Amino acid sequence: MGTKDNRSGFGAMIAARARSFVYAFKGIATLFDQPNARIHAVVAVVVVGCGLWLGLSRIEWAVVSVCIGGVLMAEALNSAVEALADKVSPDYDPLIGRAKDLAAGAVLLLVFGAVAAGLLIFLPKFAALFSA
Repeated sequence: MGTKDNRSGFGAMIAARARSFVYAFKGIATLFDQPNARIHAVVAVVVVGCGLWLGLSRIEWAVVSVCIGGVLMAEALNSAVEALADKVSPDYDPLIGRAKDLAAGAVLLLVFGAVAAGLLIFLPKFAALFSA
C-alpha cells in the first residue's frame, strides 16, 4: 500500500509541476499584452538578427541572452507590480505611485545596462565591418 501511495504522490507532484509550467507560460503570454514588452521583444529580435549576421562568440551570446532575458523579466515584474497596485488601490495613492515608479525605474536601469553591453559587443563589430 505504501508503494501505491508513493506513486500517487509522485504522480500528483508531476501534475502540479506541469500546471505550474502552464501558469508560467500563461504569464509570458500575458507579458506581451504590454506595449513596452512588445517593444523589448522587437529590439531583441533585431539584436539576435544582428548577432547571427555578425557571428557573435559564445561569451557574447551569453551576455546578449542574459540581457534580453533580464530586461523581459524586469518588464514582467514591473507589470506584476502595476497590476497588483491597481487592484489594491484603484484610486491615486502616493505610495502606490512610488512603488510603480520604482518598478518602472528598475526596468530602465536594466535597459541602460543592456544597451551598454550591446554597445560594447556590437560597436567594434560594426566599426570593423564598415572600415574594411
